[in-house]
Amino acid sequence: MIQNFDYFQPTKIKFGAGRIAEIGDFVSEYGKKCVLVTVPLFDDFEPIIDKVKLSLNKSGVSFIHFDKVIQNPTTDIITQGTDIANDFGAEVVLGLGGGSSMDSAKAIAVEAMHDGTAWDYLFFKEKQPNYKTLPIITATTTAGTGSQVTQVAVLSNSKEKRKSAIYNSIIFPKVSIVDPELTITVPPHITASTGFDVFTHAFEAYIHKNTSPYVELISLEAIRLVIKNLPMVIKDGKNLQARTEMSWADTLAGLSIANAGVTLPHGIGMAIGGCCSNIMHGEALAAVYPEFIKYTYKSSIRKFATLARLFDQKLENVSDNIAAEKACYLVSKFLNNIDMNRGLEKLGVSVAEITEIAEKSMELPDYTNNPRVANIDEVTELLKNSYKY
Repeated sequence: MIQNFDYFQPTKIKFGAGRIAEIGDFVSEYGKKCVLVTVPLFDDFEPIIDKVKLSLNKSGVSFIHFDKVIQNPTTDIITQGTDIANDFGAEVVLGLGGGSSMDSAKAIAVEAMHDGTAWDYLFFKEKQPNYKTLPIITATTTAGTGSQVTQVAVLSNSKEKRKSAIYNSIIFPKVSIVDPELTITVPPHITASTGFDVFTHAFEAYIHKNTSPYVELISLEAIRLVIKNLPMVIKDGKNLQARTEMSWADTLAGLSIANAGVTLPHGIGMAIGGCCSNIMHGEALAAVYPEFIKYTYKSSIRKFATLARLFDQKLENVSDNIAAEKACYLVSKFLNNIDMNRGLEKLGVSVAEITEIAEKSMELPDYTNNPRVANIDEVTELLKNSYKY
């Protein structure tokens, strides 16, 4: 019997190779003065920026470029971007890049039109962003975070060594361009890290307590596409067909978490990123995923068996119990295959930071949505077991 469920997705998705040339038309629907939010320029990124600026000019959109976004963007960075947007009188915010740029654009859109800072509007706070929020347009240059289709903006507070998020439907992008050609020059390790993030979004939405038949359908397709294509695009970044399928997987996974959510590993991953800002989100997730699978699989045998069979069709002939247990090995094997199977020690986490990370993992609600709900001692043990591989 299919249970009652809701599904909501207000973002207009413009998918396909070459569609970045249309960005100016989409921006101009929401305003004629735009703040373009990106990371600093680098050689492979410059041609993309040039295409975007040309499109904006053709559509009669004046713009100012804020190019100071960093990995794990901080509240200070958001305020810098907000000041530039307000001084310019921006009417619309365009986030171009990976999750950091798109999340920064969302946070700037909030802070520019509300009292205080974006940090004052986190998901658990009484104050929430409202209709005054500037309209947001996104164009993703990675197949990774799904931020182009979610109501989430992740940001870090350096003083508090915390990473948290705005979570509100008002920050769904109005329009999102998903152009696989933009991902072709992404280096292998970033491709692997962001690509594994796609896998985790899809799988955690699949096992989430608030999942639905619709989410299960699209999340399993995303997982299948990642397993098939991620090793290929790491080896050959110019494989446009595989890049396209990864971009589609990323979009499906983003749609999945927008309507279900994430579970235990994401709370831990956020805590790791808050304590150690040099660690990419996908790296943090990969470090804890083998132990997460071992910890959780017995509490959701059927779904972990389904995961294992996506990796190995021969497991169709064995019981769910056997297949689910195999998922532990198969995920680790996949991480080895994409060169992401490295423990927290190799990522630069100190033993002394494990306790702090465990405590901060419990501040986020993600762990409560896991099939097996962990306590702080169990999270600490999971982190210790993820320290060395």
